[in-house]
Amino acid sequence: MVFVRKLQNRNRENIAQLLRRHGITPTHQRMEIAHVLFTRREHLSADQVLKWVNSRYAETSKATVYNTLKLFLERKLIRELVVDPAKIVYDPNTEPHHHLYDVVTGRLTDLPADNIRVVGLPPLPQGTVADGVDIIIRTRPRS
Repeated sequence: MVFVRKLQNRNRENIAQLLRRHGITPTHQRMEIAHVLFTRREHLSADQVLKWVNSRYAETSKATVYNTLKLFLERKLIRELVVDPAKIVYDPNTEPHHHLYDVVTGRLTDLPADNIRVVGLPPLPQGTVADGVDIIIRTRPRS
């Protein structure tokens, strides 16, 4: 996983260096949000990030969390996954990979990219190239 390699030792100084390498000023609130994302190794929603950050420091607003997540997305530190229309989560693993989503439990599991082969993609619009393919396999118990 990229974030594990980037942050072999996930202490605050390493997180600050990671943010700086991506052109992000490591403010206190950005550091806290990054710490939650990169040390928990989970797919978290913005509300979950806010809850974790404010369980340690009750000073971060929802707007700050959303703005920081947007910045991290723009700088490619995290990925945004829309697992269903009502649920968006953020993934600190930016290596190519796919996901298995249990629609009953909400559990989201990483699948190595080499476990799935994509064939027969439709022709792309002229002048474009594929930037990536993200697959979410949604599962539920058999009836």
